[in-house]
Amino acid sequence: MKTQSKIIVIAASLILILSFFFPIWYIDLEAPQYPEGIGLEIWLNKIAGQKPNDLANINGLNHYIGMKEINPDAIPEMKIMPFIIIFLIVFGLISGISGKRSLVYIWIVLFFVVAAVGLYDFYMWEYDYGHNLNPHAAIKIPGMAYQPPLIGSKMLLNFNAISMPPIGLYILVAAIVLAVLAIIIDKKSKKKNA
Repeated sequence: MKTQSKIIVIAASLILILSFFFPIWYIDLEAPQYPEGIGLEIWLNKIAGQKPNDLANINGLNHYIGMKEINPDAIPEMKIMPFIIIFLIVFGLISGISGKRSLVYIWIVLFFVVAAVGLYDFYMWEYDYGHNLNPHAAIKIPGMAYQPPLIGSKMLLNFNAISMPPIGLYILVAAIVLAVLAIIIDKKSKKKNA
């Protein structure tokens, strides 16, 4: 690879460091009894309320409809994801420094595999929380499930659940776009020199 493409791959790898400092997903709940809304922020290594009491409030609401408590310490993905991102950073740096296009291709494929598995896992996590309800819950509505959408909005009783990616996910997307751009630039420069 040419020097310019190597630098872009190295930059793409280093950008991933920023994903530790921003949430990668959020779920907002809007309802008349919560005019300011309540919500969750999902980070690589934690789940937190958007405001100090939001997680406790959501767990309190979930208790009435039979959903399990959201306990970030009980979610193994929160412990695994930081190591996966660190691996992607290191592998990307090795790919960029070595200048081997084949390693960059492998890095891009690994990135897409991690993203696909991550989205599937998140969907299944939402599905489990929204469908596996306590049959002895105070509020039971036959046939009702409380799974928030993977992306977009959905009415759950009187709550509008909005699930969207914030800046953390865009950081991940920027890294992969830069890696693809590095490959394109390198291929074009090789054609010019051929």
